[in-house]
Amino acid sequence: MRGDTAMAGPIEIENLTIGYDRHPAIHHVSLMIGRGSLTAVVGPNGAGKSTLLKGLVGRLRPMEGRIRFRGVGDDGIAYLPQQADIDRQFPLSVIDFVAMGLWRRIGLFGAVTRADRARVADALAAVGLSGFERRGIATLSGGQVQRMLFARTLLQDAGLILLDEPLTAIDTKTAADLLDLIRRWHGEQRTVVTVLHDLDQVRGHFPETVLLAREVIAHGATADVLTARNLLRARQMCEAFDDRAEVCDRSSDRPAA
Repeated sequence: MRGDTAMAGPIEIENLTIGYDRHPAIHHVSLMIGRGSLTAVVGPNGAGKSTLLKGLVGRLRPMEGRIRFRGVGDDGIAYLPQQADIDRQFPLSVIDFVAMGLWRRIGLFGAVTRADRARVADALAAVGLSGFERRGIATLSGGQVQRMLFARTLLQDAGLILLDEPLTAIDTKTAADLLDLIRRWHGEQRTVVTVLHDLDQVRGHFPETVLLAREVIAHGATADVLTARNLLRARQMCEAFDDRAEVCDRSSDRPAA
């Protein structure tokens, strides 16, 4: 699959602050994520990694700053949430869940054609779930749920793909298969941004990394970012952060015009 938006432009993030009840979870984040890049977002627990992705996809509104997507329309962004965000008790079959990836194209009440059904079958085959079509999602293992989420993402055929902890709590074989899909998207010049915890996976498969600790500690080539000094600084920054802090204003730090 390859959508018209596969060559979507870069993401420009400028002085971004996002939080909850006026308490920032990330603050003053500025980044440029290049077109067709494969970027990992890493940092200690509580660093704001998932918050950043939710801001990018529009689930959280910025308190300050702005996000610009160059050459990306609303139909050009695919978001794969954490498993914890999925209601696995909802009475839905695997095939119906995966077919949600077609909704932006056909609409909520649009007819699913024979060609659409073939695309769903191809997506399930690509993630190793052929034969699971009629299984309820509540019956799936953690690894099978993650494969199902990737199948839905495949159907969205987006130029910008945001993945939140897609390789957490799954078996080694599933992780390897899903990494292959991520590399495939990268090979198709899609822009892929992935929240990860395993730094060995990041070093082995992701050319670029953002190290986050409520604010950006470093961004660039993975080997340059994941240094002992940067990782120590990120841990210290998260430990020192006050969750009750109000949004800070850095306008006074700017030089006078």
